[in-house]
Amino acid sequence: MQYLVSVIDDMSTPGSSDKRPGISAFNERLIADGYWVFAGGLANPDAATVIDNRGEQQVISDGPFVESKEYLAGLWVWEAPDLDAALTLAAEASKVCDRKIEVRPFA
Repeated sequence: MQYLVSVIDDMSTPGSSDKRPGISAFNERLIADGYWVFAGGLANPDAATVIDNRGEQQVISDGPFVESKEYLAGLWVWEAPDLDAALTLAAEASKVCDRKIEVRPFA
């Protein structure tokens, strides 16, 4: 099963560049062990644009779709045999990234 693994930041303790070697090593292990599907870091929320084209006129808004202290800083998509395996990896990811991690299975 695949899982969306969200990296949550709040800018109070932004990830520092000294975490990158550990994150890279973790990613290399994910790839070697067959868990890796995709990953990417995201720009700050102020770089987001929301488009709503459901009504008569398209509405384009600068900024994220919801204002919040916490925001999505990056993501992984993992292939894991079950939720327990994904949660075990997520605990390690949280330590490596020094951030909260949300795990959500794809429906």
